[in-house]
Amino acid sequence: MTDQTHILLIDDEPSIRQPLTEYLERQNMRVTEAENASKARSEMRKARFDIALLDIMMPGEDGLSLCRHISETADMPVILLTAKGEATDRIIGLEIGADDYVVKPFDPRELVARIKTVLRRAHRTGQVARDAQVSGYEFDGWLLDTIKHQLTDPEGVHVPISAAEYRLLNVFAEHAGQVLNRDQLLDMVQGREANLFDRAIDNQVSRLRKKIEADSKNPELIQTVWGGGYMLAANVTQIIADERS
Repeated sequence: MTDQTHILLIDDEPSIRQPLTEYLERQNMRVTEAENASKARSEMRKARFDIALLDIMMPGEDGLSLCRHISETADMPVILLTAKGEATDRIIGLEIGADDYVVKPFDPRELVARIKTVLRRAHRTGQVARDAQVSGYEFDGWLLDTIKHQLTDPEGVHVPISAAEYRLLNVFAEHAGQVLNRDQLLDMVQGREANLFDRAIDNQVSRLRKKIEADSKNPELIQTVWGGGYMLAANVTQIIADERS
C-alpha cells in the first residue's frame, strides 16, 4: 500500500462522485472518477488502484458485472455502494468477490473507516504470505498458487477461479483439517460478521466443490461438518518460495 491510497470511484451520479472525491482527497487519498463500467475498465488499463468503490446500480453494464470482472482479473479489493433495497445484490456482490459494502446514504467517515479496514486486511494477508515465504499449497494433486492467485488441477491445467473463491480456498488450505463455521469463514474471507451472508459462504463452497471435487454432490475434499461448518479434509503441503525456482 502506497503512502497515498489510489481509489477508483465508479458511480454514475455526479452528485455522489464529486463531493465524495473532495472528501476523500481531504483525507490524503487520490481519487480517479469513472461514471460507468466502460470508463472504469479504461482507467484500470492505464493505472494501478489500491481499491475500487463501486455503485451497483448503473446504466449499461451494472456494478455486479464489473465487480465480477475485477475479482477475476485484478488484485484489487472492492467496496460496493448500494441502496437500502438491494440486499440480494449485496449478497451476490460478496459472493463474486466484493470485500465489503456501504448502504446509501452513508456517512463518508464510515466509508473511510471501511476503506482503511479492507486495505489493512489485504495488506496483512499479503504480508503473512511474504513473511512465511509461502508461495502455494498442494493438496490431492491440486496446486493453489498464492503469488499468482491461480488454481491448477492434477493434470496441470489452470482452473479459472474468482477472487472470492481464491480467498476461501486459501483459508481452507491454511486451516486444513480444522472445522471452520460460517462466522469464522465470513470473518476470514469478507472481514465482516453478518448472518445475512451465511448463504454467500454456502454458495462459494458449492462453486468450489464443482471445480475441485470429482463428485460435487458427494464431496471428499471440502466436507460439511453438520452443526459445525466446513473443513478441508486433505493433506496440505506448503510450497516455500525458493522451492519453486
